[in-house]
Amino acid sequence: MKLQLIIILLFLGNFKAFAAMDTVRIPVYRQFFHDKINDEQLQYDKMDGRIDKAFNITSNDEVNLKLSDAVFRKIDELQDWIEVDSSLSTSNYKIKSLGYLENALHSFRISYNKKEIQPAVFPIMMDQIESIIKAPATEKSVAPFIVDLPYGIAKMIANIFTDNIGYKDAQNIVYLKFCQLHPDEILKTIRPFIKESFADSLIGIACYKNPAQLYTYAQSTITPEGKLIHSSTNPSVMAVAKLSQTPNALFYFPFLDDILSGKNSVENIQKFVGDGEIGYDSVGYFRLLVKTEIAYYNRMIGPARDTPIAMFGTNGLRDVLKNRAIRHFITPINTLHNENNLSIRMHAIDPLTAEELYYMLVLGENDIYTSSYKHSFNRLLQLMGSKPQFDSLLLNVRFDYFKKFIKMAANYNKLDTLLKSMSTKSSEALMKAFVANLDKSNSLEDVTDVADSYSSINNKKLLLTILDNVKENEEQCINDNNEKGKVIYGLLKNIFLSSDTAAHIDLKAIAGIPSIYEVDKKTLQDDSGRVIQQVFFYGDEDGKVYFPLFLNSFSAKEWKITRKQEWVEIKSIKDKIWIFANQPLDYDANLDDSAQVHLNDYLEENNLYPSVVIHRGHSYWLPGTISRMSPNAKIVILGSCGGYKNLNKILEVSPDAHIISTKEIGAGDINRPILNSINQTLLYNNKIVWKDMWSSLNTLFAHDKNKNIRESWDNYIPPYRNLGAIFIKAYNNKMGSF
Repeated sequence: MKLQLIIILLFLGNFKAFAAMDTVRIPVYRQFFHDKINDEQLQYDKMDGRIDKAFNITSNDEVNLKLSDAVFRKIDELQDWIEVDSSLSTSNYKIKSLGYLENALHSFRISYNKKEIQPAVFPIMMDQIESIIKAPATEKSVAPFIVDLPYGIAKMIANIFTDNIGYKDAQNIVYLKFCQLHPDEILKTIRPFIKESFADSLIGIACYKNPAQLYTYAQSTITPEGKLIHSSTNPSVMAVAKLSQTPNALFYFPFLDDILSGKNSVENIQKFVGDGEIGYDSVGYFRLLVKTEIAYYNRMIGPARDTPIAMFGTNGLRDVLKNRAIRHFITPINTLHNENNLSIRMHAIDPLTAEELYYMLVLGENDIYTSSYKHSFNRLLQLMGSKPQFDSLLLNVRFDYFKKFIKMAANYNKLDTLLKSMSTKSSEALMKAFVANLDKSNSLEDVTDVADSYSSINNKKLLLTILDNVKENEEQCINDNNEKGKVIYGLLKNIFLSSDTAAHIDLKAIAGIPSIYEVDKKTLQDDSGRVIQQVFFYGDEDGKVYFPLFLNSFSAKEWKITRKQEWVEIKSIKDKIWIFANQPLDYDANLDDSAQVHLNDYLEENNLYPSVVIHRGHSYWLPGTISRMSPNAKIVILGSCGGYKNLNKILEVSPDAHIISTKEIGAGDINRPILNSINQTLLYNNKIVWKDMWSSLNTLFAHDKNKNIRESWDNYIPPYRNLGAIFIKAYNNKMGSF
């Protein structure tokens, strides 16, 4: 019945339009402009696949009715009005108004085809255009009509009325709307508006959003942007402008809020900065960063929920704090990982307090070696006294990064130590908080931290506690009708339960993701039955050392190796397993990069799509591998995990990838047995069962005489324990189905 009503209304509307057109005489010299409008209407009519005077491009009948009415009846009536209304006294006015209509139709159609605008806004836009055309001559400025409109519509209308007396004012309004949506783009786009009265206010917003970017522009005092910044009366902008002319200004950015409020000064900070080299006190500077981080975070969680302007972004407090933690403390103790004398090896962290050591650990998650973490954790226990209580430490840092701290403790088998230092009540509250509010963040990092922690815990009572907390949160989200929360906690619950085979949880049925415990050989084969593998090597010293060992691991009885100028091809004699590895050519000359590019081109040209991707190199090379890896990859082996961000990027490229990762730098003596095990399984079996493979490798490495190898092996994570990656896959799949 509803559909019949819509059809009747459309028919009546079109009938009235046709009837009206029959009564309006159009002079020959204006017919051309009407024809252009009619041609545009015809283009709209064709967009739904039928020419029927209807614009049915959505699944909503009511929206389609409004769209059709706006495109056909309203446009026709407005054409008639332009012809008959006496307020448009001259033919030029009428032609100009017809041009506005044709331009509006054309602009919207192009924007819609580019997916830049939603169809539902078309009637709103046409209502405003009609109001502008029909406005009395004294009110012909387009500016007042777009003040309350969303950016996309306002921009389109302003660009339609380019010869309007209010065009400049309209462009200002549109730009302000743009800046509201994209404050990070202000400095890049403000030049045409520098002389406007609102320019100084926008510079203040730009300073708040990205003071480091403002600093860059302020360094020049002769550019239009630089002049605007240095003439600003905004206190924050003035402070940044002053800093831009100060030597080593980036050292001072993290403390910008305190400088503005008078809690700190450039002169006081300079005691630690020196000239950036001579007189630079790395420990004192790091100590000041930690103190400021605690104070800033306290503002963020306080009643006012105040976010300091220097907290985030490039060269913001957290960015600098992380860089200094890695540079001054983590890198030195990592570099000495073969040093048995702990007094020598851990000397760099000797001056740090418990709070400073805490921040070094949580911010260095992706860089710290296992042994470095364990020795640092033991040092943390010592600093906390004979009866360490971690809840006191967490209170001192205002629980900043506490979920990351718990995750790392779980990953390195220190969580029991951490929890036993607290009262039962405090430890239970901590674990409850660890699982709480996972749906509140814009990032999934906290969720993957919880998931990865669960996979690292062996204490069954603690696992049950976490699972119960997840279930409680899921129930609360169900009661609150919180869709995001229901998905997050529901997936976590089922992923945790799936790790217990007795629970018989089918993740494929529940979350739409393939089995995490095994990979069928068929899923790795291409149409020709080949399993294509690609190995990314890099031309640093490690790459050059391990590449020959990698090649020597392939027996001549089972494999044939063919050397090319920039890569090698390794093909199985028994089956169709083809491995391509670029040679680790000199990275200083960018030759390893060129080899990877040329190998990728070769694979593409020959329809060879790797289903297995191996990254052989440090974590800082990993982005290069990810950028070039095949979206067809079903198994991805990483020399170094790189944490949540890199896992997420890998899954964006290859959503179904089974990921083997490690918490530290991959060891060649471990990577080779893993790769050999995978290849032997593919040669003689139809399925890789990860738990069986891992069990065999556990036995192999447990008897290794090299203590470092045994310790490094403990840091390798099989696909079925990579619960963070599993969650990301399941979440993306689930949210994509909504």
